[in-house]
Amino acid sequence: MISPRPPALQVAALCHRGSGAETEVLLITSRGTGRWVLPKGWPIKGLSGAGAALREAYEEAGVQGIALAEPVGRYGYDKILDSGLPLPCEAAVYAVQVTGMLESYPEAGQRRLAWQRPARAAELVAEPGLQALLRRFTAPPAAAAQERGSGPGAFTGPGPGTGGTEPPAALGAVS
Repeated sequence: MISPRPPALQVAALCHRGSGAETEVLLITSRGTGRWVLPKGWPIKGLSGAGAALREAYEEAGVQGIALAEPVGRYGYDKILDSGLPLPCEAAVYAVQVTGMLESYPEAGQRRLAWQRPARAAELVAEPGLQALLRRFTAPPAAAAQERGSGPGAFTGPGPGTGGTEPPAALGAVS
C-alpha cells in the first residue's frame, strides 16, 4: 500500500491592528475565486517562515509590519492548481502586527482588502481550520514580535532591538 503524501506547506500572514475588543484582522480576496483569505504563499528560500509570511503580506496587501517568529496556528485546505486538480496544503499562520499600509505594492488592484473583527472574519472565510483559528485569535503583545518588514529585502533581520532590518525610510508607515 502506498501512503499518501504529506500536505504541501504554505505560510500565511494573520495581519492585525488594534488590541483587545478593538482588534481587527486583514482579509484579502484570492485572485482566482474572489474568496476571502489571508495573504499566503510558498516558503521562500533564505527567509524564515515569518519572513516569508511578511513578504506575502507586502506583495498581496501592501502591509508593513512585525511578525511573531513562531506560527500562531495551522490550517489545512485544498489549493486548486491551474490544471484544476486539488493539492492538499497546510498553512502555517504567523501573526503580523501591522505598522503601515502602502498604496503601491506588487498586487495592488488585483485583490480587495477588508479589516474585520476576528469573529466576523471567521464567518467570511471558507476553511474550517482557519475559521477556528480566527475565532480564538488574540493579538499578541507587540514586544513578542520577531521579524520586521515593509518590502523586498526587508524580511531577513531578527527584529527590533536585535539588529534586525528596519523598513526603508522612503516607505514610511501609513496609518
